Amino acid sequence: MAETEKITINLGPVDLGRIDILVEQGLYSNRTDLIRTAIRNQLDRHEAVIESHVGKWLFTVGSETISRSTLLSMKEQGKQMTLRVIGMLRLTDDIDPELARETIKLIRVRGRFHATPEVREALADRINTPRT
Repeated sequence: MAETEKITINLGPVDLGRIDILVEQGLYSNRTDLIRTAIRNQLDRHEAVIESHVGKWLFTVGSETISRSTLLSMKEQGKQMTLRVIGMLRLTDDIDPELARETIKLIRVRGRFHATPEVREALADRINTPRT
């Protein structure tokens, strides 16, 4: 099963009532099913905007895992990485804060970002991840 992120939304009683009617009528299995479907429909509707953003900034779309060995290789080459991901970015738990600072120039994630608290703190000035 794909990983999911839990979000909270506030709806007015009229919208909630309308959703409940559609669920009761069997059009959706539950409220979450309707909300997921509505979100996917909106994302599909605005696909051109998303694609232009991905192309403009060279984002990875999907899931990206960066390992200690990848960063050690970057360090040997004297290079820094810019990581742009739409989906999920994971820095493995064996990456220490010093190595991360030496090899990661910028992190921009639209979705989920996983790293140890120590690495997150070390890279705080380089992380551009929106929060809700």
